[in-house]
Amino acid sequence: MDKHLATSFYENQFTGVLVIDVASKDTLYNRNAQKYFIPASNTKIFTLFAALKTLPNQIPALQYIEQNDTLYFQGTGDPSFLHPYLKDSTAFNFLKSKSNVVFATDNFMDSKYGPGWAWDDYQWYYSPERNALPLYGNVVMIKKNPELMVSPSYFKDSVLLISTTENRKETSNIFFYPPQKQDTLETPFITSIATTKAVLEQVLNKNISTRASMPTGVKKTLYGIQADSLYIRMMHESDNFIAEQLLILAASELKDTLNSSFARNHILENELSDLKQEPRWVDGSGLSRYNLFTPHNFVHVLSELYTLLPQERLFTIFPAGGVSGTLKNKFKGDDKPYVYAKSGSLSNNYCLSGYLLTKSGKTLIFSFMNNHFKKATRDERTQLERMLQILRDHY
Repeated sequence: MDKHLATSFYENQFTGVLVIDVASKDTLYNRNAQKYFIPASNTKIFTLFAALKTLPNQIPALQYIEQNDTLYFQGTGDPSFLHPYLKDSTAFNFLKSKSNVVFATDNFMDSKYGPGWAWDDYQWYYSPERNALPLYGNVVMIKKNPELMVSPSYFKDSVLLISTTENRKETSNIFFYPPQKQDTLETPFITSIATTKAVLEQVLNKNISTRASMPTGVKKTLYGIQADSLYIRMMHESDNFIAEQLLILAASELKDTLNSSFARNHILENELSDLKQEPRWVDGSGLSRYNLFTPHNFVHVLSELYTLLPQERLFTIFPAGGVSGTLKNKFKGDDKPYVYAKSGSLSNNYCLSGYLLTKSGKTLIFSFMNNHFKKATRDERTQLERMLQILRDHY
């Protein structure tokens, strides 16, 4: 490992590594493990831990109070409401069955974007806005089949068939779809109370009233999708939107106000107070370059997860090398997966943290963090794979 990291390939970048044996707790390899790195989507490992520590097995879809013939409800941050891939209809069917519906809007006390997110990501599928009551994943899906199909259909008249470098106007919900395009285009829409109300009214085919706060009374919770469905999609597809909303959901379980920083602080102060280095953790997805974590941080949380969950469930949530998710075409084993891990990519950064099964039957926990390189990310992965194979074959 020393020889590999001493090659010219690594001379102009910053690399940190920590590898431990699960059974013995011995440190097998350590290089810069106490140093801070930009983690990219490795941040989702902390988000997964936060969700597992705070959320029930079924996700809270809505909170509500029924008084006389009126249903008052508020969002919890659940990202699955009519999500195009998750397809959960629990909240939809519940609201559809009620005659008089009032949406309470004042419990979301967070920003629509995370700290340090790139302003020009507003039009790309991986950067939807955050809010209390997401609908359709907060994205508009547009395709021709052969007629133009738009979901949610509320935005159909807002799509212009124009070839342009933009997917959407920056300041309004006007979308662009090239006439010659054949595949599906996913574009975040601008969220607001008015937009949420309008989309809901159309899909439910009924009028919805709004008010600032819930009436006095004991709130009930409507439970929806299985939590693992969210965790698997977040980890396998590196879904930024689900990651962000999971922290909002966690906040909804801890207090009445939906604020992701409260959930992060709660986890760091109560569940992870023994971290060797205090991370700078600013969002759920890792989109922000303000995040700073050490390899020690990730190995610690991965160890906690290994204790918290049965191995079969844990390895189902994490992508498997050569088999699933973002690792489907990478880190392949000879006849079965040997790596279960979360990757993290931003320009000039690539990290991989997770679990490795050796040929001798050992289980290792590792974190490889690579920052500030100018080479192609695929070359970083190739070099990393060689080191993972060394661990697999020789320990």
